[in-house]
Amino acid sequence: MKKFLLILSGIFLGGLVFLALKGSDFYNKIYTPKKNHVVKEKTAYNILLFGYGGGKHEGTYLTDTVILAHVDIKSKRVTLFSIPRDLWVKLPTKSGADFHSKINAVYQTELFPNDYPDLDPKYMGTKEDATLVKHVMFQIFGQEVDYYAAIDFEGFKKAIDIIGGIDVNVEQSFEDPEYPIDGKEKDLCDKDTEELFKKAEVFMKPGYNPEDRDRVFKEEPKVEEFVKNATESPELAFPCRYEKLEFKKGITHMNSETALKYARSRHSPTDGGDFNRAKRQQQIIEAVKNKILSIGFITRAIPLLDEFKNNLRTDVGIDEVKKFIGFVSSASEYTITSFVFTDDDLLKNAVSNDGQYILIPTSGMDQWKEIQMGVKNIMQGIFPTQSPTATPSGTLK
Repeated sequence: MKKFLLILSGIFLGGLVFLALKGSDFYNKIYTPKKNHVVKEKTAYNILLFGYGGGKHEGTYLTDTVILAHVDIKSKRVTLFSIPRDLWVKLPTKSGADFHSKINAVYQTELFPNDYPDLDPKYMGTKEDATLVKHVMFQIFGQEVDYYAAIDFEGFKKAIDIIGGIDVNVEQSFEDPEYPIDGKEKDLCDKDTEELFKKAEVFMKPGYNPEDRDRVFKEEPKVEEFVKNATESPELAFPCRYEKLEFKKGITHMNSETALKYARSRHSPTDGGDFNRAKRQQQIIEAVKNKILSIGFITRAIPLLDEFKNNLRTDVGIDEVKKFIGFVSSASEYTITSFVFTDDDLLKNAVSNDGQYILIPTSGMDQWKEIQMGVKNIMQGIFPTQSPTATPSGTLK
């Protein structure tokens, strides 16, 4: 999630207006200039949208939300491609050695290049301009990425608060018994749990003595049950780390906290996983866009822009800002469609050499031609197995 996006839709459908109105302080704080940047006159743009935890969240810069937005100004059509966080991609190295990573870790890798000395520096940009991610995206999709915008959880919540919440059509009721509570990731809950954890910790790591484990399990069955829960059902082993979410089918008004939970949830037995989460994130982008167009958003937001200085990053230059302003007046005329890459069509499940669950193209690892052709077709309105419907107002059904 984490990984958020809500304000990003506003940035490119109206939010860019405030950048010019507010002045240099806000803009200079969020702007990450591109290396050797040249402004190109185009009728279609590809914008990469990131959502990450930020702050003190675990995996601070892991972009568990990755969406490629294709904006066609000429046909007034926006296509959103949700990219699963487990997509296995190859990064360029100086030595030529194979270096693969999940797509959600590439942005974080770029921010800390000293941790990866074999990365090819010519693809590293200026550390914060997402040059490496853009290169990887081009290899995968065959599409040049023009700009990026990234926002963290706090920015997500601030955006929702500014517009007074959003209305989301929850397509099916679901529960998530394992939603993580921020700040509780290492909480041992109570004295009984802490005591069990001390006895069981050694058996939750590799390298333990099986005879010692069997002896402890025989003498203290609760330790065996704790180890099983800690590895398979952590919400049972550490109940204080999680809360149970419940969403009912139908139109639901969501404040910032609820919207973030709806966008991040992925442990529901009926609507869980990253693919369903990606669909919900696209619903939220749609809801934000609709809300922005229905209220005096710009007037309300300008005084609060400074609050986003530490939550938002983008490489949209001031010249592009001025150009995008001209598109805002016709934003309501755009049709929005979406596509979520899943293992039902262009991807398949696999396991990496080091045992990670990953997703690779159906034609094999690093074989992107089928996906590139699929993306090109989707941008032209030709969809494979998924068949989303869109209206001029951007409503997906």
